[in-house]
Amino acid sequence: MKFNRFNTVIFIGFLAIVGVIIMQLFLLNQAYIFEKKDMEDKIHFVLQDVVEKIYFDNKSELPITNPVKKVSENYFIVNVNDVFENRILEQYLKLEFEKVKLELDFEYAIYDCGSDEMVYGNYISIDGKSENFCADCFSKNSNLTYYFAVRFPNLKQTYFKSISQYWIFTGVLFLVLIIYVYSVFLMLQQKRYTDLQKDFINNMTHEFKTPLASILIASNYASAQNEIKENPKLAKYIQIIISQSNKLNQHIEKILTVAKTETKQISIQKKIIDVDSSFELVKDNILLKYHNNIQINFESESKFQILADEFHFYNMVYNILDNAVKYSKSDAVIDVLIKENSKGLLLKFKDNGVGIPENDLPFVFDKFFRVAREDSKDIEGFGIGLSYVKRVCEWHKWKVFVTNNEDKGITVTIQLNKNDYE
Repeated sequence: MKFNRFNTVIFIGFLAIVGVIIMQLFLLNQAYIFEKKDMEDKIHFVLQDVVEKIYFDNKSELPITNPVKKVSENYFIVNVNDVFENRILEQYLKLEFEKVKLELDFEYAIYDCGSDEMVYGNYISIDGKSENFCADCFSKNSNLTYYFAVRFPNLKQTYFKSISQYWIFTGVLFLVLIIYVYSVFLMLQQKRYTDLQKDFINNMTHEFKTPLASILIASNYASAQNEIKENPKLAKYIQIIISQSNKLNQHIEKILTVAKTETKQISIQKKIIDVDSSFELVKDNILLKYHNNIQINFESESKFQILADEFHFYNMVYNILDNAVKYSKSDAVIDVLIKENSKGLLLKFKDNGVGIPENDLPFVFDKFFRVAREDSKDIEGFGIGLSYVKRVCEWHKWKVFVTNNEDKGITVTIQLNKNDYE
């Protein structure tokens, strides 16, 4: 598996998930152990206090040894070693449990040496519900004479209830982890579709280049033949073939350029560029391409020189002006303004086109996005011009914005940094 940045992030996220799960399970286990110990300590202290009260009532001296013995997790035996009454024992147990706010159902039994059985038992419920006493749950101890046993039938459930907040946190955590895993799955699926799309575009454009080159070579050769030159109709048809082939070649080059930017095969080479000369070159090419009446006004505060990649800067300006001409219903009027501001150098391209709906403005730089129009089928392009402009600005660490004009048309604004011009 190739560890690119995307795969590395997923792998780190997977390790983080495993770590969080282990940590949460550890905390849950620690909380359970702590709650269990705390509950057992409270029970132990309650039973000791009950024994002390019995000895105090009998005016006897307390034994040195610990009278409370834990037989199992929810079963305790208390060696009183003195006579006591069932009614008083029950009263003391209720009283001491209330003191420490230990809300537990419990049942108790007293050993009767006369019958050699555990007797006088009762089930004490905190909610007042009557429950059946489990006589078989109490076992005799042959080493003791005066003792009683206490059993907590719902002790384990109480442990889990007492750490309910931890269960809620754990549930929320697992929900977040499920959402994360599902999101990663969607991203992987989307990445696979994106890779397929890139491969398709690359293969398609490269496959088109070869037959298109053959068509151009054959068409240029045919246009130079005397038979074609002497026949105006044939000469016109050949020129149409050449013109449309060149146009198709430009579209393919644009798609290839965008595909290269996605795979990061583009590297920029910055150099000092004269802004006036570059804009004049773009203006001449736009005027040669379109035969309708186009007016491009260029205004600059000074003779600026910028530090940029000459090839991509030219293409960026050409794409902006080309879009301005294409989306102008009447004769296009484009005003280009270059001026300084507090952040650096500002390039503004204002046209008199049809404008862009406000809802579509946030998406104009998305690849292949085209504004829904009635005449969109008549306007050539794939929706990659402004996406390419955005890419060029990102490579140079510039900012680009598109806004609608108050009257009509749009304004494309590019903000250059202070260290990128002189």
